[in-house]
Amino acid sequence: MAMEVSEFHQLADETLESIVDTIDDSELELDYEQAGNVLDLECIDGSHIVLNKQEAMCQLWLATKFGGFRFDYVDGKWLEEREQHELLSFLSEAVAKQGGEQIRF
Repeated sequence: MAMEVSEFHQLADETLESIVDTIDDSELELDYEQAGNVLDLECIDGSHIVLNKQEAMCQLWLATKFGGFRFDYVDGKWLEEREQHELLSFLSEAVAKQGGEQIRF
């Protein structure tokens, strides 16, 4: 059964809010800007990691300088559609790989 759009937005918004709260509580140089459906993380080196909501697909899309990734909500987690990586741990690894800072979402 397909996810309802309202449920998707609730789950996606909770996830984005959790990411922002974690960044706010950290002492990292990781900066962010949130506008509409897009959360733009700026790493210490000036590169960007972008996470956005794709309502039509009920997915979260993550863009890094090493690739683009799509996440579906499955069994209580956002999982990457190809390799099944969990979003928050994958994002933590992306920040470390791309920006050189350690954070755990």
